Amino acid sequence: MSSDLQQIRIGLTDSHPCSYLTEREERVAVALDPAMHCGSSYEVLLANGFRRSGDTIYKPHCDNCSACHALRVSVPDFVTSKSQKRLLNKAKGFRWELKSEMDADWFELYARYIEARHQSGSMYPPKKNEFAQFSVCNWLNTQYLHVFDDDKLIAIAVTDILSNSASAFYTFFDPDYEISLGTLGVLYQLEYCQEQGKQWLYLGYQIDECPAMNYKVRFQRHQRLVNQRWQG
Repeated sequence: MSSDLQQIRIGLTDSHPCSYLTEREERVAVALDPAMHCGSSYEVLLANGFRRSGDTIYKPHCDNCSACHALRVSVPDFVTSKSQKRLLNKAKGFRWELKSEMDADWFELYARYIEARHQSGSMYPPKKNEFAQFSVCNWLNTQYLHVFDDDKLIAIAVTDILSNSASAFYTFFDPDYEISLGTLGVLYQLEYCQEQGKQWLYLGYQIDECPAMNYKVRFQRHQRLVNQRWQG
């Protein structure tokens, strides 16, 4: 942890079954200082491997596992891969728009996504209030990147906007589309970051043993936080 974070108070949760790797347990360290609950401090915490859930700032602190690595993309150095170029070409008729609130029909899209893709996850069954508690943060500038096919809403990427970076918080999309709307959401977030002159797009934690996360490493150039040092 960088020197300006040495004095912050950390609380540890109890261990519980890991959400990502079977037969393992997880626990997290939670930042307890109210002074950390602002955009400038959170940006420093992101650079030290923390994330948020609602208003809570946390990072993995497991006893016997270090599989979770924070991952970020260097926006000025980002190079679109051949497969990403093909995806963007398929999506030429789509458009994205950043909004301060989600469109009125967001929950129908979210519910279809959870029911099709995450029936075994903690977000099932889909509930409006639970998603609000998970996604809304009272002390951050959180925006909602809407993706449209003509006028049809097909994806929303919840995005935390910071002074020098953005954080891809959560994306949900129309499960009936055959193209990778999750990857497309990140490409659009990178496009936004390029337009705004941001340095980093944070993509959360990468776990190599979890196949659903492996799309993250396809964004180049990216860095991983390993033993509190960014590598890559």
